[in-house]
Amino acid sequence: MYRYLTLLLLIFVGCSPETSNPEISRWVEQADNITIIRDNYGVPHVYGKTDADAVFGLLFAQCEDDFRRVERNFTWAIGRLAEVEGEDALYSDLRARLFMTEDEAKANYQSAPDWLKKLCVAWADGINYYLHTHPDVVPKAIKKYEPWMTMYFTEGSIGGDIERVSKNRIKAFYEGNDKELSQLDDPSMKEDYFLEEPKGSNGFAISGDLTASGDAMLLINPHTSFYFRGEVHVVSEEGLNAYGAVTWGQFFVYQGFNENTGWMHTSTYTDVIDEFKETIVEKEDELYYKYGEEERPVEVKEVTLKYAEDGTIKEKTFPIYRTHHGPITHEVDGQWTATALMWEPVKALEQSYIRSKKKNLEEFNEMMNIRTNSSNNTVFADSEGNIAYYHGNFIPIRDEQFDYTQPIDGSNPATDWQGLHSVEEAITVKNPPNGWIQNCNSTPFTSAAEYSPKKEDYPGYMSRIPENFRAVHAIGLLADAKELTIDEMIELAYDPYLPAFEKVIPGLIAAYDKSPDASLSGPIEVLRNWDMRTGVESVGMTLAHFYGMNLYRHAEIPEGLVGMERFHYFGTILPEDTRLDVFSKALTELEDRMGSWNTPWGEVNRFQRVDGSINLQFDDDAPSIPVGLTTGRWGALAAYGMRSSQDTDKIYGTRGNSFVAVVEFGDKVKAKTILAGGQSGDPKSPHFYDQAEMYSNQEFKEVAYYREDVDARAEETYKPGKR
Repeated sequence: MYRYLTLLLLIFVGCSPETSNPEISRWVEQADNITIIRDNYGVPHVYGKTDADAVFGLLFAQCEDDFRRVERNFTWAIGRLAEVEGEDALYSDLRARLFMTEDEAKANYQSAPDWLKKLCVAWADGINYYLHTHPDVVPKAIKKYEPWMTMYFTEGSIGGDIERVSKNRIKAFYEGNDKELSQLDDPSMKEDYFLEEPKGSNGFAISGDLTASGDAMLLINPHTSFYFRGEVHVVSEEGLNAYGAVTWGQFFVYQGFNENTGWMHTSTYTDVIDEFKETIVEKEDELYYKYGEEERPVEVKEVTLKYAEDGTIKEKTFPIYRTHHGPITHEVDGQWTATALMWEPVKALEQSYIRSKKKNLEEFNEMMNIRTNSSNNTVFADSEGNIAYYHGNFIPIRDEQFDYTQPIDGSNPATDWQGLHSVEEAITVKNPPNGWIQNCNSTPFTSAAEYSPKKEDYPGYMSRIPENFRAVHAIGLLADAKELTIDEMIELAYDPYLPAFEKVIPGLIAAYDKSPDASLSGPIEVLRNWDMRTGVESVGMTLAHFYGMNLYRHAEIPEGLVGMERFHYFGTILPEDTRLDVFSKALTELEDRMGSWNTPWGEVNRFQRVDGSINLQFDDDAPSIPVGLTTGRWGALAAYGMRSSQDTDKIYGTRGNSFVAVVEFGDKVKAKTILAGGQSGDPKSPHFYDQAEMYSNQEFKEVAYYREDVDARAEETYKPGKR
């Protein structure tokens, strides 16, 4: 009897799902090659034998920390968001499929080099193994992740180029809606749009001539939505050892460093997207478009998208039209218009991954010549002492007789892109004698003081972005920098001065002095003595912020004034009675919201994380933390701002400084980092909110990069699936 029961047990074990399913067996076997070490802040340090092992473990760890953000990013990227969020998301999904259908994504994956395919497989396996070992986690749309899905989201930027293609225009075209398109895309049609924190980032590279150690340093300071990226460390025995920020669901460190190089991306305003008006001809029920003397056939396909409605899934089928310029996305002046942008998913994914393994500037420069990092500028430093800046990366060559800021005639072959500019032809800075480089989403022509590139040396389309207050602020600080330590670099990056108010506040005080009003005397005296620095205890900061925001709301701004020009106008040209009237409105708003104009900034400006939802909600009655930072629109380097839809009296930050790192390269790399809130998206985790006070107080944690340091700070060590 005993032998019979033993035999049954062996048969049962032998046929368990872990061994009878070849796919699960493969996952289990690969997981055994991987070790995940969680440090005392919950940061995952992922060790694998191969790069594929490391990618598997990295995705598993990301899913542990915030599966819903991993899921949401790829549900959006592959064009299945409407299955979760309903019909309103259909045109986000259609936009994804206009540029690449599912069949095309699969074909791109099949064309990838073998080494990249292995990583794509490991990516899918890591997520699927997480779902297998966490049956309580129910996916909303994608039940099983496939390697080809990686082709849709090949950069780590907060939306990439495709999000600049208007969903409203796509909807108007594919629904035959003749509503005025300019209104659909005019941000001023959105109530209080100006309250939203500007998108952007800061990157500083400092040569050893200006550091105490004599080694180069790098500031990595993206201004993203909070919790958009996690902090990770991923290592393999094939030479991978990258630390930094990873966009949820991707298998490469997007902004970070290895032992020898560091890279920081800022959103670029290089012209990388163009619109081509096509001349359509219909013959015998077939569509053609004119191109010189030719009439070329319009590529026509169909795509069927699913969307949720009233608890059921429905379908809607759309045509897809394309020319060699790109998909038809809208109409301009009654003409079908194609949108051209960088769409080389295999090359883009290659570039994003191999970037993290480069050892010096020469290798990094070679990688940059892949030229698919289209939505970003790059600030760089390395252990050999080099610093560098690349303004854009994917830059089409154009005939400058045409104005590409407007939709152009696609029937004229002369308007076509003529290949890409090489890295050497693009705007770059390498090892400037001043010893520093900065980019704050600003003009590259002040990136290295007097050693900056000259505007006249480059085509106009390479950079049209003007200067901004963050860059002005950075330049002033870096010009005086010397003997910098990591802590001093952090202090510089958080300098509280706000240059946007240099003319605005004196202009208000001058108006008051000409027409004194007793009801304004108290707050005016506070501003008269304010040092134009933000801080938790500053009442002047509160008054200046509400005055500035009410200027946006209530002051008429002459057409054509943008950015810094507006603030000059507010402080020097805006009628003085208007300045006082707007200030009175600001005081009324402040008193309505906070009970008194005499309110320190930290009582108004708060940090709160009540749950792990993607769409953050806030509650004035729930606990929160005072924050002395402020919006980047005032020139704050350490940006902290809100979205405009908050229905609260206090201000709760949702974007700005999120993951921040300062890195110093030498014989051994050293770094300090901070992450808004914490590593985990699970409110039950001790690492959901454990960095919140540190974030508010600007207290950075030391990075554990080398294995002995990781082991010393290890809180938990495990194999994927064995936690």
